[in-house]
Amino acid sequence: MIEHRLQPTPGTVTDVFSPDAQPVLTVDPGDTVVVSSLDAQGHLERQREPGEDRPKIFRNRRGHCLTGPIAVRGAEPGAVLAVHLESLRPDEWGWTVAGVKDNWLNRQLGVANTPTWLLWELDAERGTGVSDRGHTVPLAPFLGVIGMPPDEPGEHSTIPPRPSGGGNIDCRELIAGSTLYLPITVPGGLLLLGDGHAAQGNGEVSGTAIECGMTTRVRLDIVTEPQAPGIHAETPRGRITFGFSGDLNEATAMALNAMLTWLQSRYDLDRSTALALASPTVDLRVTQVANETWGVHAVLPENAIR
Repeated sequence: MIEHRLQPTPGTVTDVFSPDAQPVLTVDPGDTVVVSSLDAQGHLERQREPGEDRPKIFRNRRGHCLTGPIAVRGAEPGAVLAVHLESLRPDEWGWTVAGVKDNWLNRQLGVANTPTWLLWELDAERGTGVSDRGHTVPLAPFLGVIGMPPDEPGEHSTIPPRPSGGGNIDCRELIAGSTLYLPITVPGGLLLLGDGHAAQGNGEVSGTAIECGMTTRVRLDIVTEPQAPGIHAETPRGRITFGFSGDLNEATAMALNAMLTWLQSRYDLDRSTALALASPTVDLRVTQVANETWGVHAVLPENAIR
């Protein structure tokens, strides 16, 4: 197995998903890639004060700044790409902003069109972030965007997560030691990685986390017999299934439906018994409310069932 390295340069980053994009790197199943990514806005230089406009890699950015695409030999629709997240290290600074958009949530909270920024100093060794206002928070780094393009011609937004291929999942559970399983949408997979988050609560309620550059070590494999349907994950915190929809009820049902299928297979249960067992053991969490599509994840904690 080979370890590859991929740096963010004008030739190795993009701000859209496209099945027509040429891969910037092609690897074999089992290979490891150390991927460096800029923050979601593609900053080339750190902010010196909160919200400062600094040079970015895209002049007219359309979506998240992502590194890739990475093709995996033998990856074909019908199989699943296993993304083993071996390590994630945030860069030395990050930012958070609230009140930027005039959307339903900001209007409800009374903060629409009133941008407020926090600038963070990040210490990966200590695992802490300190804001310019003096607040200290623990770090739990992960990537907001891990995904493949839809199987439709043209360019597609990086903003909404998608039930096939993933994308802007924004799940804080996907820390180092996790494996994310993505149904492959196009030949080769064409995986994009980025949107580093040094810390985020479930919901990503302001629309941003602690946004930062990230260095991520991933190992890529192809799975032909996945343990659960759709996008799912195995993490240090437990097994996870996902639902994405413009309707919160539908997203909830999708996440729970996949978890029940997983429980049925793992414990040899009928459907109703799986639901009865899920009720005292499975947590339903709102992944994010920020990306034009509701995200819900169902979590079966480790050792919840013995």
